[in-house]
Amino acid sequence: MSLRIAIDTGGTFTDIVAINDKTGDQHVVKTPSTPSDPSVGLLNGVDKVLELAGMQGEDVMQLLHGSTTATNAVLEHKFEGLGLIVTKGFRHLIEIARQSVPDGYGNSLFWVKPPRLVPLHLVREAPGRLDHTGAELEELDEAATMESVDALIEQGVKCIGVCLLHSYAGNAHEERIGKLIAERYPDVFVSLSSRVLPEYREYERAMTTLIDVMVKPYCKTYLNRAGEAVRARAGDIPFLIMQSNGGVVKHETAGEKPVTMLLSGPAGGVLGAIHLSRLAGYNNILTLDVGGTSTDMSLVTDLKPAMTSQSMIEHYPVKTPMLDIVTVGTGGGSLAWIDDYQNLKVGPRSSGAVPGPICYSRGGDKPTVTDAAAVLGRLPKALVGGELQLDIETAAKAYDVLGERYNMSPEEVAAGVLEIATANMVHGIRQVTTTRGKDPSGYALVSFGGAGALFACDVAEFLDVTTVISPPNPGNLSAYGLHVCDVKQDYIRTLVRQQSTSDSAEIEANWAELEATGRRELIAEGVEEERVQLVRFADMRYVGEGHEVLVSIPEGTTGDAAIEQMWSEFHNVHFETFGFDYRDEQDVELVNLRVQAVGEANRPEIKLRENDGTQAAPTTTRQIYWAGQGWTECNIYDRTELALDQVVQGPTVIEEYGSTVVVPPTWSARTDKYGNLILEKNNG
Repeated sequence: MSLRIAIDTGGTFTDIVAINDKTGDQHVVKTPSTPSDPSVGLLNGVDKVLELAGMQGEDVMQLLHGSTTATNAVLEHKFEGLGLIVTKGFRHLIEIARQSVPDGYGNSLFWVKPPRLVPLHLVREAPGRLDHTGAELEELDEAATMESVDALIEQGVKCIGVCLLHSYAGNAHEERIGKLIAERYPDVFVSLSSRVLPEYREYERAMTTLIDVMVKPYCKTYLNRAGEAVRARAGDIPFLIMQSNGGVVKHETAGEKPVTMLLSGPAGGVLGAIHLSRLAGYNNILTLDVGGTSTDMSLVTDLKPAMTSQSMIEHYPVKTPMLDIVTVGTGGGSLAWIDDYQNLKVGPRSSGAVPGPICYSRGGDKPTVTDAAAVLGRLPKALVGGELQLDIETAAKAYDVLGERYNMSPEEVAAGVLEIATANMVHGIRQVTTTRGKDPSGYALVSFGGAGALFACDVAEFLDVTTVISPPNPGNLSAYGLHVCDVKQDYIRTLVRQQSTSDSAEIEANWAELEATGRRELIAEGVEEERVQLVRFADMRYVGEGHEVLVSIPEGTTGDAAIEQMWSEFHNVHFETFGFDYRDEQDVELVNLRVQAVGEANRPEIKLRENDGTQAAPTTTRQIYWAGQGWTECNIYDRTELALDQVVQGPTVIEEYGSTVVVPPTWSARTDKYGNLILEKNNG
């Protein structure tokens, strides 16, 4: 066995990268995603890449998998059949939410609360009460609790989240409820907040638990099906799933807690971008991952991805350790539509994989971003190595109809759609840069995903970024990133203690207990004990603050040294985050202890390109529409034929399997020895 297969399932395409550990050969393919059952697309990808590599199932040594299935379920508002059990007296938990209004109270007259994940009539109560230490104040009333569950089932609920007061400190009541539901309704999906997020703050814990149980039917079911099919093809090989924190775990582990998969696909892309950027000599990068349904952006400084313990997926807070990735509902399959005020919108509505864009000829009849790119000549007549023929004429008719609404030509309204999509992406990048005090112009933009290189230079122009990197096989980079990721598990414990009165021995004992759990569970995941690394973190704040910052402790630091580092480093992190600190003025408060257990993986070798002295000629020319310039005859290049260090001046399009790189008139592109295309803004 020598073949490692990595598969990333997106909203439109499933991307596959297989690497032969003996020869170093890479095999890259795409296949349509199957949203109704993602395991079908996954297995189609396995069969397709095995055929391309000329190998059999018994040659596979490992299967790695990342997916946007969980993210897309949230973005597409698949909230049906969702119920919530809370402590008696707290039924309005998610209705009240938080007092803050986005963009400040000046927006309070205009802000409309987003749709609740669970309407009030599907929130039911469980009599019983714990205090903040987890001690029982009132016994759980099992009969009354099951009456609440019965009422939810009668109203069509199929997924139940359980979030009881102070269950982060004591899980006995939640565990009992979970057992009772499983006994009476074995087909109902259940998530317990004490397992999903054993951390204080009931609202965020409830929302994270609801997201977990909401995506469980999509994730757990298809992972189990895929796992069975993988065993049938390749035997009992490791089937590992990418998590939001940038690490992989066994598929059974991921299926039990699918909220950790929420940014599974995007996380693989970030890791792949970091790996290739390091080789190319760029330490500070912005990532732009444009898929079929959404676009994901992140910030990487000194080759270290930004991490967070809390994020927003659309309007909904999610608390789980993850790469700090911002997602917007704009991708290649995003629909161009007109709202009630006659404004042209792009996304978050999507055509998905089925029926897909109009030009795919699969039944789609609504114009999308991909259709706009095709109408403007930025796409070839066929994608994915000729497998997907594009019906550009029908797409143009749809944009002709849309243009009539605004008295514009088809190409003008199509260009407008691309500009709106670009603006949505720019807004996402600004959320990880300028809103956090970072100047995007000091970073290189790494674009990937099937549609990333279509927008990269336009996005860069908005941000004053002058360098864009298009990695080899950019449409499959998220799959490639799975090959360079480690096994990771995260552990958390709420322990609110002030520095002035804290007990160092107590803090160290809790940290050590989390580390012991992490070491034990990573070994159970198949990691050799000597390859296990344990990294400590802490959520901290000044006394009186409402939110925390994440403080990391250098690996290997334990005991009093770790605790001293925690207290002192907090001030530096707070200053870097907010621009001020209160050292020597205000007491510091520890809120949560965290441990990340890491099992280091082997990184694949990359075959370097050699310069044979030749220069590739254009394969053809094509009329392409550029805003402000109109239609222009442009050279078209085949990326696989470009020589090492060859420079191509825009305007042009560079085509390859799975992606299309657009080089605008004021940009140029050159190749490097690792297969990257380095696009640079021309001086003047």
